[in-house]
Amino acid sequence: MLQRKIIERCMLVLLVFDKTEGLQRTLVRMGVGNSFGRIFRISTFGESHGGGVGVIVDGCPPRLALSRDAVQYELDRRRPGQSRLTTPRNESDQVEILSGLTPEGETLGTPIGMIVRNKDQRSGDYNEMAAAYRPSHADATYDAKYGVRAVAGGGRSSARETIGRVAAGA
Repeated sequence: MLQRKIIERCMLVLLVFDKTEGLQRTLVRMGVGNSFGRIFRISTFGESHGGGVGVIVDGCPPRLALSRDAVQYELDRRRPGQSRLTTPRNESDQVEILSGLTPEGETLGTPIGMIVRNKDQRSGDYNEMAAAYRPSHADATYDAKYGVRAVAGGGRSSARETIGRVAAGA
């Protein structure tokens, strides 16, 4: 029963008027969102082979100390290429804080926007993988959830998507 309710929440009934068929009801699959939290809320954005990945942090009170260096320290801990188990992709993962801070490094109480721009994406490396899902990756799950597949780098199912969560937690 719970599974059915969750699936129903992820579907939208769209009414479309077709000249030949008349009014049609169409079920549209919706993503479940990219935001987490209630009082302290984060919304992540971006893809591994797009312009960058980042986060909007909302609900942070004003006058708290926050520095780019503190966020960068945490991002450096998750940076790729530090072991043989991670991607060989060489990304420096330099964070830019776009909004929500005073020049002195105090929060304003407004949303804090942070982005890490992608620099070492090689989308052509994934051309052969377009025919099948990559083993040990979330490509199939992402396709089932959103109904679309980002072949180059996995899109939102890439480990680079964790950057926003790490930055928000810093």
